[in-house]
Amino acid sequence: MNYTPFITVEGPIGVGKTSLAKIISDHFSFGLLKEIVDENPFLGKFYENIDEWSFQTEMFFLCNRYKQLEDIHEDYLSRDKAVVADYHIFKNLIFAQRSLKTNQYDKYLDIYNILTSDMPVPNMIIYLNASLDTLLARIEKRGRDIEKNISPLYLKQLSLDYDHFMSQFEKLHPEIPVLRFNGDELDFVNKKEDLDYILSQIENELQKGVYKHEPTKKI
Repeated sequence: MNYTPFITVEGPIGVGKTSLAKIISDHFSFGLLKEIVDENPFLGKFYENIDEWSFQTEMFFLCNRYKQLEDIHEDYLSRDKAVVADYHIFKNLIFAQRSLKTNQYDKYLDIYNILTSDMPVPNMIIYLNASLDTLLARIEKRGRDIEKNISPLYLKQLSLDYDHFMSQFEKLHPEIPVLRFNGDELDFVNKKEDLDYILSQIENELQKGVYKHEPTKKI
């Protein structure tokens, strides 16, 4: 390869981002970046009372993801080491728009733009989505205490937000390929043929040409 792949796996809560990112990391021998979730001290309270704890929750995630991307750039990308991440920092905007009040979001967006202005961007995005029933079933199966109070309505709205955001992203960033996979149709954890299909699509994309991971224009 004559480029440094920086792949991110994205999609709503419970769709299987971390599982797929780990598989990709192992299969291609890429570094793995996993988002910090359980360490957020506000997340449990957020799911119980979104209005009360949304700003604290989103600011914690933003600051930690910023630091992670700094480390990834320093330790991997600047040294031409490939990376796959189980999130893209743009997810902060999806969640913040859903949960923050207008005045809070405006302040948040200012901070987001400052922090991300010179951050590396992925050169491939894998977008997973699934129906609400599938997402709820997977959340229940993994049994995280911190997620037991997630509202199905919130999850449904979030999934729709992701679809809208990704459609806009593809229009604004045609230079970044987006591979879409439906979690209702593909079970890459339990069906080898489904996993092989996903990995083959990623391999095909990796073989297409030179990718960069420099900052790109704002979303």
